[in-house]
Amino acid sequence: MMAAERMLSADDWRDAITRLAPRGRLLRDHPLAPYTWFRVGGAADLFFQPADERDLLLVLEALPPEVPVTVLGYGSNLLVRDGGVRGLVVRPGKALGGVQIAGLRIRAGAGAGDVLIAEKAAEAGIAGLAFLRGIPGTIGGGLKTNAGAFGGEIADVLVCARLFDRRCGRVVTWQREDFAFGYRQSALARDQIVLGVELEGSAGDPDAIRRQMAAIIEAREESQPLRTRTGGSTFKNPPGHKAWELIDRAGCRGL
Repeated sequence: MMAAERMLSADDWRDAITRLAPRGRLLRDHPLAPYTWFRVGGAADLFFQPADERDLLLVLEALPPEVPVTVLGYGSNLLVRDGGVRGLVVRPGKALGGVQIAGLRIRAGAGAGDVLIAEKAAEAGIAGLAFLRGIPGTIGGGLKTNAGAFGGEIADVLVCARLFDRRCGRVVTWQREDFAFGYRQSALARDQIVLGVELEGSAGDPDAIRRQMAAIIEAREESQPLRTRTGGSTFKNPPGHKAWELIDRAGCRGL
């Protein structure tokens, strides 16, 4: 058996993290099914819901580099295998879900919901973020995948993001260009944990933004059952193509 496998199967790293006495919830062999829309899947070796960012950094800085970290947001597009998830599973939750407005910029923790950010932007008269109203996830996950819908995507509004980079053990700030965004992808590595983002929109009329968001909700309801937990539209894009475009060309939309 390889050294990394011995590390993951032993209790020593979990004991070490437990001795740190973080202030958040720290649970061994904790079921993950309740945290996903589909309500299926096994347990995490160690589940952690931090009390705040400092609490999260305490654990991440002490975690052995060979122990994998999985960040769990709303679990809206996630299937957890019955065998569970090895290593540490972090659920940022409300502790890292704050949203602050400064002019036309929005600072949000990794656990902030996309819908909440869209609503806060509308209240402040910040245009350009209404598309987030149609994405049922958190901004941390949205950053990783360059989430988008209804003509907008994270790359359009991101200024910068704060990350904990496990490769160097430090908090770093990446500017928009560092992410090398593509269609539903970014250069963010698995060992880079999103702490928070800064987004920027343009000046807009709150009522007009709310009407745009209402239209997005209506369009969503017409195409997908919002009141039923589903994975939304799920495709595998063939090389060099977008699956939805091929479906449209074939006249198969709505089948």
